[in-house]
Amino acid sequence: MVHVIDIDDPADPRLDDYRDLNSSDRRPDLPDGKGLVIAEGVLVVQRMIDSRFDPISLLGVDRRLTELGADLDDLGVPFYRTSAEVMAEVVGFHLNRGVLAAAKRAPALALDEVLDGARTVAVLEGVNDHENIGSMFRNAAGLGVEAVLFGDRCADPLYRRAVRVSMGHVLRVPFARAANWPNDLELLREKGFQTISLTPHPEAVPLAEAMTGEKVAILLGAEGPGLQERTMRATDVRARIPMAPGTDSLNVATAAAMAFYERVRNGC
Repeated sequence: MVHVIDIDDPADPRLDDYRDLNSSDRRPDLPDGKGLVIAEGVLVVQRMIDSRFDPISLLGVDRRLTELGADLDDLGVPFYRTSAEVMAEVVGFHLNRGVLAAAKRAPALALDEVLDGARTVAVLEGVNDHENIGSMFRNAAGLGVEAVLFGDRCADPLYRRAVRVSMGHVLRVPFARAANWPNDLELLREKGFQTISLTPHPEAVPLAEAMTGEKVAILLGAEGPGLQERTMRATDVRARIPMAPGTDSLNVATAAAMAFYERVRNGC
């Protein structure tokens, strides 16, 4: 059972894992610092508890402790119960969600692990906006994408904002980083994946026509530059989402959602 500990001093060192969450250089979720994973809100905390990222403590107000209820029964970690005012002073802003959980980063998964049994995967290159990454994971969870692979120059998916925007799904959808990009795309091909580059180029095949494989890997690049040419050359087909006249592209998370839905629409 969770151990409830009442704290009324914002300087209490037991709260250091939650201190200065908005600080650019002292945040506890920096991978080269404490490297913690921070969950915000009851739903995201529940998803953390149900993930491979085991909470080491929680911080929240009494109402959120009550709402979590039985979710905390088997944790055996401290729940630091405090007021909203103390929480705000500790984290550096008012937290409407009223509860936080901190976990250590779970060991990184290998490409083989996340691809095992998967039929639809998202592959990202140069996607360095945390909100886009969070949205991508939320879309992936909702539309049956089993794994996310990170190629070159992608932002940290375990950054607090990415976890929050994903509604905790970044903690549940398996992901891995490619160590040898873009050569690791060959592993996808060996495992039977059709690799599809999304691009707004007018000569690309319409997405609905391009997606023919039983197993599909959908590649998406950063907004603006998109995928590198050498990356697209390493894929099986280039596909575009048909656009209305006068427009050329969508937000990358929106484009991903449309591609994921195309798989669902085709019964995959």
